[in-house]
Amino acid sequence: MSGLDLDPTQLDRYSRHIIMDDVGPEGQRRLLDADVLVVGAGGLGAPVIQYLAAAGVGHLAIVDDDAVERSNLQRQIIHADSDIGTPKVESARDYVESLNPDIAVETHHTRLDTENAHDLVENRDFVVDCSDNFSTRYLVNDACTLEDVPFSHGAIYRFEGQVVTFDTTEDSPCYRCLFPEAPPEGTVPDCATAGVLGVLPGTVGCIQATEAVKRLLDHGDLLDGRLLFYDAADTTFQEIDFERDPDCPVCGDTPEIESVREVEYADGCRV
Repeated sequence: MSGLDLDPTQLDRYSRHIIMDDVGPEGQRRLLDADVLVVGAGGLGAPVIQYLAAAGVGHLAIVDDDAVERSNLQRQIIHADSDIGTPKVESARDYVESLNPDIAVETHHTRLDTENAHDLVENRDFVVDCSDNFSTRYLVNDACTLEDVPFSHGAIYRFEGQVVTFDTTEDSPCYRCLFPEAPPEGTVPDCATAGVLGVLPGTVGCIQATEAVKRLLDHGDLLDGRLLFYDAADTTFQEIDFERDPDCPVCGDTPEIESVREVEYADGCRV
């Protein structure tokens, strides 16, 4: 073992990180010691899981209650035809284990809800929200904000995607500062209804994974207070700046939410 506690195989595997002044062996050790929760192992979760595992993020917890379907395979690149019918968390675990034996994979074949959110989020170094519904997005936000855990949010729709990161500084806004309430049910179609370009989740998920790695390395500027909008049809990026809302019910000056069990995550996710 080297003085930096990296064995020869790891020095070889992560050599392109180690030769970077901004990462180096110390940074790689930070990644190997990190604990990240990925919510959703579908279109966005697939590239997030793939690249975090390849980068050497040492502990990946994955929560998803779904099973692999053939229609997933057009975009969910960690699953294969032979995985159809298998829980996505199991398929994801098999993929990670075949890619990088350094990674410990913790699987939760369940839906994130008010009963388990606290335990799943607590003490993580970072959370990546790859969910596909508003109730889970608000639940991730509230749980992470209450537990003081940074997280990245991503969303995709046809040719469009968005990414934003919520850090834990005093001035960092949260998802409710950006979107105080979800749109009325049925007004925003999901991928099964509207479709999604197969390569789009790769772009958006890779940005989310990049945000996670940057935060773990404490390097660079995060998309904190900056919503990044990507239009694949035009190959354009736009940024929308936003600030913490002092009246926000979860991160404001006089927060109303003290526990996720106090919130009904339906009907616009109102308090």
